[in-house]
Amino acid sequence: ILAVPAEVDSYHSLFPLEPLPPPNRIQKTSNFGYITSCYKAVNSKDDLPYCLRRIHGFRLVNTKCMVLVDMWKKIQHSNIITLREVFTTKAFGEHCKFFFFHSHCPSPPFPPADVLILFFKCQHDGPLPRQHAGLLPESLIWAYIVQLSSALRTIHTAGLACRVMDPTKILVTGKTRLRVNCVGIFDVLTFDNSQNNPLALMAQFQQADLISLGKVVLALACNSLSGIQRENLQKAMELVTINYSSDLKNLILYLLTDQNRLRSVNDIMPMIGARFYTQLDAAQMRNDVIEEDLAKEVQNGRLFRLLAKLGTINERPEFQKDPTWSETGDRYLLKLFRDHLFHQVTEAGTPWIDLSHIISCLNKLDAGVPEKISLISRDEKSVLVVTYSDLKRCFENTFQELIAAANGQL
Repeated sequence: ILAVPAEVDSYHSLFPLEPLPPPNRIQKTSNFGYITSCYKAVNSKDDLPYCLRRIHGFRLVNTKCMVLVDMWKKIQHSNIITLREVFTTKAFGEHCKFFFFHSHCPSPPFPPADVLILFFKCQHDGPLPRQHAGLLPESLIWAYIVQLSSALRTIHTAGLACRVMDPTKILVTGKTRLRVNCVGIFDVLTFDNSQNNPLALMAQFQQADLISLGKVVLALACNSLSGIQRENLQKAMELVTINYSSDLKNLILYLLTDQNRLRSVNDIMPMIGARFYTQLDAAQMRNDVIEEDLAKEVQNGRLFRLLAKLGTINERPEFQKDPTWSETGDRYLLKLFRDHLFHQVTEAGTPWIDLSHIISCLNKLDAGVPEKISLISRDEKSVLVVTYSDLKRCFENTFQELIAAANGQL
């Protein structure tokens, strides 16, 4: 196993996301033409996790390509994993290029960048599926088309080309969310030093992006990577014609057929048509669900902070050299309130546990409502009637006293 350095530039805690290549490996990956490996690492500047793509044995000769890197850094899109940083290092004992990508993907947070994730149901080498057998729903394919074409539209509008519109570089996060990964790598690895203008070939690469998108859509429609092989194209299109709408067939033909003019990703918008609104509606409904769940977590966080503050006060052994501090004054009221929350018993003497009671009382404390509450001492000889607003005042004053002491202000 190759040694992984503890730190690379400002990144630490490197962890391989895929099996590391053996030291004597001489074959190169089919994607980039270099041996590559992928890591998860944490940036010491912002403490956020990043995905690192290492290009083994690559030496940067001309820094003109960094103009393209700077352009990629500016691209922010929900279906593109953003390129954050590119640099060369010898931390691994050789010249290698590192590409740092940042993602806010849900679990798993950082899947390997080169793992074939999009076609998790696809047959890789077998024959094309039979009619209606094992094919993806057309609505799902259109959802993917909308996302991938949107990503291409943003990239092309910025004057760049994706160049990695390939199943092995498309990650699925959640159920149907796609993200294009490893953008910008080809621009650095294949940079032509003889070109004065780094953007001279972008129009050509953008046309190639459209063909690549067509192949991805065709593979999805066939549910097989075999469908995009040249000898299977006719049979694959027959499969699409039989099982899917003419709009999907026409979109694939448009993307895969050579045209006499420069094409734009915007040209396929009429073929998507009203399906775009279906995806927009689904995204907004999903956003509503997420916001509702987030609101619940916000409430949970608020109650947790109340309990954490209360825990720092109740039964503190000593404060300012006073061992009775937590048992006197305002702190005594808060102790009785804690018993009221958690330590009540039934008439039979068994624990009375009611989460709704706990949540209700904490909410009233947080709001400082004028409602009165009876607090009974543990020996049942004292009964104190106070309002939640009184308890809130005691609570806040006491906690601020602790904070002042912690900051050395007492």
